[in-house]
Amino acid sequence: MIDALKQVFDHDDEAREQQMSPAARLAYHQRYSQLIMDELKGWLQKQVDDRLVEPNSSLGKAMTYMQTHWKTLTRFLSIPGAPLDNNLVERALKLFIRQRKNSLFFRTEHSAYIASVLTSLIATCLHAGVNAVEYLVALQEHRAEVAADPAAWLPWTYAASRASP
Repeated sequence: MIDALKQVFDHDDEAREQQMSPAARLAYHQRYSQLIMDELKGWLQKQVDDRLVEPNSSLGKAMTYMQTHWKTLTRFLSIPGAPLDNNLVERALKLFIRQRKNSLFFRTEHSAYIASVLTSLIATCLHAGVNAVEYLVALQEHRAEVAADPAAWLPWTYAASRASP
């Protein structure tokens, strides 16, 4: 099972390296990953049908989960641009979950609010490919310009303006 999934992720890496469009990536996966996923589905079903895996074990529960969510797990074979996993979203959520837990230890509600705003701003900078410390310093150094035209100082706009000469 692990080897089959590794092959599918390797195919996705190849599509990313070749910078395929979502439609081309979909066709690529349909050509190279569809058979692997079909074989995996058959293998999972055989394990359950032949009672080769205890249904209440961790492995049995994982296999049941995969079978129950098969349509969702294989969206990348039917929807252009559908990701193989949701790691990007999970990493983003972890940041805010950690911030929520940390907020319990701030002295005032206002300080927890400020920390949450800064966390959101830093996460946006990371997503936009901007150095968060440099960005926050630039905001402070150019307060008047930020106040006059805030849209020009959003992290993704700031990154574009810094890139152009």
